[in-house]
Amino acid sequence: MPDTTPRGLTRLAFGGDYNPEQWPESVWQEDVRLMREAGVTMVSVGIFSWALLEPAPGEYDFGWLDRVIDLLHEAGIRVDLGTPTVVPPVWFYRAHPEALPVTADGVRLEFGSRGAICHSNPHYRAAAANITTRLAERYGDHPALAMWHVHNEYGVPVSACYCENCAAHFRRWLHDTYGSVDAVNEAWGTAFWGQRYAALDQINPPRATPTVGNPAQALDYRRFADATMRENFRAERDILHRLSPGVPVTTNFMTALSQCDSVDYWAWGREVDLVTNDHYLITDGRRTHVNLAMAADLTRSVAGGAPWLLLEHSTSGVNWQPRNPAKAPGQMARNSLGHVARGSEGAMFFQWRQSRRGAEKFHSSMLPHGGTDTRVWREVVELGAGLDALTEIRGTRTRADVAMLWDWQSWWAQNLDWRPSEDHDARERADAFYEALYDRHLTVDFAHPEADLSRYPLVVVPALYLMTEAAGNNLKAYVEQGGTLVVSYFSGIVDEHDAVHEGAYPGVLRDALGLTVEEFSPLLQGERVRVSGPDGSELSGDVWTEFLVPRGAETVWTYADGPTAGRPAITRHRLGEGTAWYVSTRLGHEGLDALLGWAAEDARIAPRADLPRDVEVVHRTGEQGSYLFAINHTAADAKVPLETSGTELLTGERAAGRLVVPAGAVRVVRLDG
Repeated sequence: MPDTTPRGLTRLAFGGDYNPEQWPESVWQEDVRLMREAGVTMVSVGIFSWALLEPAPGEYDFGWLDRVIDLLHEAGIRVDLGTPTVVPPVWFYRAHPEALPVTADGVRLEFGSRGAICHSNPHYRAAAANITTRLAERYGDHPALAMWHVHNEYGVPVSACYCENCAAHFRRWLHDTYGSVDAVNEAWGTAFWGQRYAALDQINPPRATPTVGNPAQALDYRRFADATMRENFRAERDILHRLSPGVPVTTNFMTALSQCDSVDYWAWGREVDLVTNDHYLITDGRRTHVNLAMAADLTRSVAGGAPWLLLEHSTSGVNWQPRNPAKAPGQMARNSLGHVARGSEGAMFFQWRQSRRGAEKFHSSMLPHGGTDTRVWREVVELGAGLDALTEIRGTRTRADVAMLWDWQSWWAQNLDWRPSEDHDARERADAFYEALYDRHLTVDFAHPEADLSRYPLVVVPALYLMTEAAGNNLKAYVEQGGTLVVSYFSGIVDEHDAVHEGAYPGVLRDALGLTVEEFSPLLQGERVRVSGPDGSELSGDVWTEFLVPRGAETVWTYADGPTAGRPAITRHRLGEGTAWYVSTRLGHEGLDALLGWAAEDARIAPRADLPRDVEVVHRTGEQGSYLFAINHTAADAKVPLETSGTELLTGERAAGRLVVPAGAVRVVRLDG
């Protein structure tokens, strides 16, 4: 069996994508010298190099890659070797133009970017298997090889193709999934609008239609597209396992909810030997460090709580947003160590040397255009030394306090057309609930709705429109056995086929929540409602209200105005040994904090009022001990209480009682005992 950690890597991973093919060979020696100066331990190589490795069909040139890998090996730098299957060469597309993807509107995309792939195309699959085999045969036992990196960011920028190859493949997938056309008709509800099929070969992908198409068909096509990409990953992975035994195989995820919505990472996490992730800050005015923490927690959860690896992020600004500010001094280290605190076994970047040409030439790198006499370079060198000082944390695991349920397939279904309100955004609710938990200084695990939740005192469900009956039973049992559950509106409504659960809303959550919803009553844009609490206080909601009927639940907060004035807004249901809360409107940060404060009391989670806002405190533990990470995102020094004394690893100083974390800095304490 392959290992789950990069082979031969004895320190935390530090480095980035290395693209020596963009530079004359005379630069390579300087690259390696500077990598050693910066403390680089591993680089990713060859991800976009298919056209150089196979310049013509069946003609190969591995000489340059041999020299690069040997040079890195001599310097003690490990190699994450890519299979370059994200960008086939132009000669491949000239021979097989049908391998270019087709949009739902019937437009065939052209060569000239990256990821322009029809994943159902047999010629692409054969060519990808061939180049992967050639690489594995040549480098599978190279002493520099740490791990294999298949493809690049599956699903970005193209996940689904709508060509005739995909249509035939989709029909085969339907046959394998459902067994018969009758089962497909039942699952899709094709009696509606006269869409019934007499045979599977009558079914096409959900291409452009005069008005909204069948939502269950669209949902299944997203599953099919995701499964097809996963088939291609497995094909390459299995070649590498066979020809390069014992070397872990991965592909870089993009779990941040704002950056990739076409991949079911719960399924993908089971296929890779090591979960790796790419994360880039979305600089839209919000607190970017909160989204970073969320992405890291989600990646760790996809890994089943095991250590994972940040395979890409940026040293400073990126180039693909409308506005791309530079990171502030010290922010790169905070970002990097924030991922490490939440389970990453290092911090890798895109890329090592900043490109002079191409679409990403203004994307920051470890070695900027300005060279070594730059702030970014000095911070890179400092970070390399810091990560070296943290070597002993390898293999430890991040300790979580609460769980949040998330399901990519529910998100897909939620985002289909003709829902009660386009203002309701499942991702926005996930962000909002996460931020409220973050501000209560709680570390979050994400979980699939059918996962074992018994170890969590509090489980939050911010937006799960699609929930299976098994998931509903799971949450009911969780509450009955003593858990505290918080559910937000428009959850539990449909099954896995986007069919509304029989009976009153909220479907499979009725029993756990002790209520029914007679009718949704979304608000118009800009409308707000007031919600009154038991002590006379008021909260504000928008976007959504409901005509809610308690059936065992007690009313805790009531609508003070709006279309549902006088009706319950927030309820609490005691069931068995536990408690379930339900909120039927979109609360802002103040309201969510109040709600989660009540729920935390039920869950017996003590408040952490002694920690300042925007100062993260996260624990990693393992056989070698327990480690406290304190990350100060503020402009003032902060004091963090310590449960025991310890040694601060970045400075070597002893700490006891209270740990002083300078403004914008990070401290990591190995706790005694």
